[in-house]
Amino acid sequence: MTTPDQTDADATAKNDEQTATPESATAKPEEPEGPEGPERPEGPERPEGPTPAARARRARIAAAGLLMAAAAVVLALRLASRSSVLVVGVYGLLLILCGVVIELSRRGRTRLGTWLLAAGLVAALVMDGAVLS
Repeated sequence: MTTPDQTDADATAKNDEQTATPESATAKPEEPEGPEGPERPEGPERPEGPTPAARARRARIAAAGLLMAAAAVVLALRLASRSSVLVVGVYGLLLILCGVVIELSRRGRTRLGTWLLAAGLVAALVMDGAVLS
């Protein structure tokens, strides 16, 4: 003879078996794999690594940083040799210009930054030569 507790347990077990789904029904369908791994949906492929614009920005930032370091060294040498205040001012302005070029390059204005860097370097060299002679 069965007790009421056993019938409740049997009924619960039967309900669990009926509501349980096999793992294959709940598992996510696997993506079809190609020879190089899972296939990706069609669309424009994104290149790995930085874009050409990002590489150009980094190159301009590096160039302006190197020029800034060189200008700082020349400025220190000019200060040590007690040269004209105008020469010191020219190299100080070149340092400021390098900082502006770095900021322009960070914001994506690399062409403008390149022109400013080249013009500033030429102007600093001409002023240095003109004031020293």
